[in-house]
Amino acid sequence: MCGIVGYVGPRPSQDILLAGLARLEYRGYDSAGVAVIDESGSLGMRKKAGKLAVLRDSLADAALPDGTTGIGHTRWATHGGPTDVNAHPHLADDDKLAVIHNGIIENFAALRDELTAEGVTFLSETDTEVAAALLGREYRASGDLQQAFRAVVNRLEGAFTLLAMHESQPGLVVGARRNSPLVIGLGEGENFLGSDVAAFVEYTRNALAIGQDQIVAITPAEVTVTDFEGNPVEAQPFEVSWDAAAAEKGGWPSFMAKEVAEQPEAVANTIRGRIHEGQVVIPELDGLDELFVGINRVIITACGTASYAALVGKYAIEQWARVATDVELAHEFRYRDPVIGDDTLVVSISQSGETMDTLMAVKYARERGARTLSICNTQGATIPRESDAVVYTHAGPEVAVASTKAFSAQITALLLLGLHMGRVRGTLASDALDAAAELQALPEKVAHVLAEEKDHVEQLAGWMADTRSVLFLGRHVGYPIALEGALKLKEISYIHAEGFAAGELKHGPIALIEPGQPVFVLVPSPRHSALIHSKVVSNIQEIRARGARVIVVAEEGDAAVLPYADEVIRIPLASPLFEPILAVVPLQIFAMALATAKGLDVDQPRNLAKSVTVE
Repeated sequence: MCGIVGYVGPRPSQDILLAGLARLEYRGYDSAGVAVIDESGSLGMRKKAGKLAVLRDSLADAALPDGTTGIGHTRWATHGGPTDVNAHPHLADDDKLAVIHNGIIENFAALRDELTAEGVTFLSETDTEVAAALLGREYRASGDLQQAFRAVVNRLEGAFTLLAMHESQPGLVVGARRNSPLVIGLGEGENFLGSDVAAFVEYTRNALAIGQDQIVAITPAEVTVTDFEGNPVEAQPFEVSWDAAAAEKGGWPSFMAKEVAEQPEAVANTIRGRIHEGQVVIPELDGLDELFVGINRVIITACGTASYAALVGKYAIEQWARVATDVELAHEFRYRDPVIGDDTLVVSISQSGETMDTLMAVKYARERGARTLSICNTQGATIPRESDAVVYTHAGPEVAVASTKAFSAQITALLLLGLHMGRVRGTLASDALDAAAELQALPEKVAHVLAEEKDHVEQLAGWMADTRSVLFLGRHVGYPIALEGALKLKEISYIHAEGFAAGELKHGPIALIEPGQPVFVLVPSPRHSALIHSKVVSNIQEIRARGARVIVVAEEGDAAVLPYADEVIRIPLASPLFEPILAVVPLQIFAMALATAKGLDVDQPRNLAKSVTVE
């Protein structure tokens, strides 16, 4: 969750650090701090609870001395509350050493007791200060920051990214990672470290991915990467596919509004280069035909919004590839001793590629012999590197905490995967060419929903700004979209919202229906799903008879819903498996507009972070 930036080079490091932290604000945080080594070789530090603006104001009132080596951090409180003292960086070795940290050091209490017995006094409640004190002790013994780092990281348990610098070694920043993100930015006469590429994409798009249990040392002229034992390793280079402008609002009122509007492009970019001669062929999966033919089970694992994309993917893979598919919440998967083996493909979904629960599920699956494939939006991330194969979504940076375009791109990638597997396995029906063509038509259809329904949905949300509860109903692939619609509303408007399978209505949830209760109903196409359509219309009649206010999302031309709906939101004609990407768009707009009407921050909702890098 925390943001981390490191810099060495000719520029004023404070400016680089603050700019990088600003681009990492989406990760969620409650305090911020920077440390720099000035031209005289002295280390200066400033940290403040609150948003980055508080730190900026403090530095404007009393600036740190100029320096070209620095580290910066935004913290999400775990050990100890969000206070100035608990904020990072933490100092050690008579304030000559500065350390920042993302993650949780699980054995910090035992280490703290050991250091306390040696006479060390701690100022904060954090696990990070323990790591700083350990590093200070090791540095005093060796006089070498990299050697001290190796000694310390081998004693730490848990998940961590650590960055450190010492005033006796200006021009050097050392970092280490275990189960927590860290990437290197390569410049000319300067180098960068960041918890993701947004930290330095303004200055360079050339990057290196750091592997698990590795240490990196950067100077203006050199980057070296070793394992925790000091053995040299070769980091994986990659080029960031977007520039700094893509992570800026660009005149939009919020990042979420921008990202909702970018969905046609995100879907198109995910499809691009993956349809050849009317068939889906994913180049990244070349050479895996034997795997896809040999498996007899697929497990898709994810958390939150990604898990709802997974539910849509289950329908697609089972229909097109004819292989049994289950969806597992990543944080539950490895704790229930699931039955998996070498005939199982575990597909993980994570926008950031750093979601800790999902990463641990992938590792668990590999340990038990399963093959793994990741669907991810972030280059150089950990989960793709831990997987046997990866399908990138190419949605571009998603800054708002509540996922929108990444969700649409994830569903698109799963549809592609289902069609690719079906082609390889020889299970596609004769309408497969139609499916590929319909995929290519999706971006235009999403753009149509945005153009035709946005004002209507925003007006509806304005009328409902005082609503205290909203329900969402759907069947078949409409069910995961009902879940996602409810989640979006909960995330950014803080009102009660629940998604239900419409068939479950009479098994309990109908007790929630009272006069005036707003209910969104996802209605499937009567052309493709006449039976399911009739069942959903019956559900609408049931709740309408009990006084619910019914808002229907239905395809153009569906007249059967008109007698029973208070409001109708129209989406273009589409086959069932393609409807979710269209139906979710008005629900995203509704959640955003209702939260805006309540005066809430839709980009950074309370208590949430974009990238959850702890279990």
